[in-house]
This record gives sequence, structure tokens and C-alpha cells, in this order.
Amino acid sequence: MNDTFSLREAIYTCRAMRRLDNRPVPREMLEQLIDAALQAPSGSNTQNARWIVVCDPAQKRKLADLNRTHAEPYIAPNLANPKDDKQRRMLSAVVWQMDHMHEAPALIVACFDYPEKVEGLGVYRSAGSVWPGVQNLLLTARSIGLGAAPTTLALRDQDAVRKVLALPETFAALCLIPVGYPLGKFGPVSRRPIGEVMRFDRWND
Repeated sequence: MNDTFSLREAIYTCRAMRRLDNRPVPREMLEQLIDAALQAPSGSNTQNARWIVVCDPAQKRKLADLNRTHAEPYIAPNLANPKDDKQRRMLSAVVWQMDHMHEAPALIVACFDYPEKVEGLGVYRSAGSVWPGVQNLLLTARSIGLGAAPTTLALRDQDAVRKVLALPETFAALCLIPVGYPLGKFGPVSRRPIGEVMRFDRWND
């Protein structure tokens, strides 16, 4: 991480970057992202998160195809009738990502290694031990000038993902993160005011 780049700046300008340049990202930068992810806490300090960095074109194409299979029907209703311009712009970026996912320099798949094979909702039983690492990865990507945006749609068929990535059956794939140099610009993110989402002691007075 750039020593002059503050944590606050990373947090407050870490936009979801779905449009990525296809220029290769150096291996050492990808390793830096995973190293940052490894510093995150995990339940009982089990450290059972596992990270697959996919750079092979054929492998990326297979994951992109899985993403399209589940993304198209998921976004179709909103795509046909977006509620406002903000959602229309977001959906446009989602479609771009879907069409170009195989061109991203790297697709990072965050997994959890269970003691036994899990299926259905059990896949997400220990997701809380993976997502802090994902956030570390996203903030580190922002700090070194890389764009990223997590998605889960490609991972809905766990057996298909295990087959593509040759994962042990005990692995659950929880998040896919395309990474590359952004085609857009970093900047302030749009979020609800703190007064709308926070209370002290109890929600209703």
C-alpha cells in the first residue's frame, strides 16, 4: 500500500469498478491483494479462507459463462424496467461486466474450506470468516490503483464451480472478484446519511 494513501481515502472512494481494462496485472500486485486478505479476522481464528486467482483465459471464460447463466435472469426484470437513472447506470455496468468478465486480468474466487462437504444454505454458514478478507482485498486494490467489484451470481452452482476450479468437495466458493485497472474514475461513493441507519441503544423511541 502507498504510505501516503490514507485508510479513510480508500474507504470513502472505493467505488465498485465493474468496467476494467484488460491490461495484465503484475503477479506481485495480485499476491499483495491476497496477503492483505489474509490479515482479516476469522471465526475462532480458524483461517480457513482459501483464495483462487484465475488468470488463465480458458478458466476465466468458464467462470464468465457461469456468471452469465445466473446473472441474465437475475437482472432481467430490473433491466426491462429500471426504477431510476441511478439503477439504469448500475445495471449498465453489471451488463458490461457480464459481457467482458472473461477479459478481466484476474478473477479472484474467495472460498471457505469446511470439514465436510456442505450444500444449500450451509454453504454460507461460515461466510463471516471470508467477507472481512474480501473487504481487505477491495481496499488494498483501491490503494494501489486497481478496480474490483465482488459478485456471487457466478457461484450459485457450487458443484459446477468446484469442477471448473478443481476444488476439493469441502470447499464452498463464496465470492468472485474481477480485478484489473479501472476504466472509470475513483471518487466519493453515494450512501445513506448516518441518521437514517443508526440509533443508540434501541431503534424505536
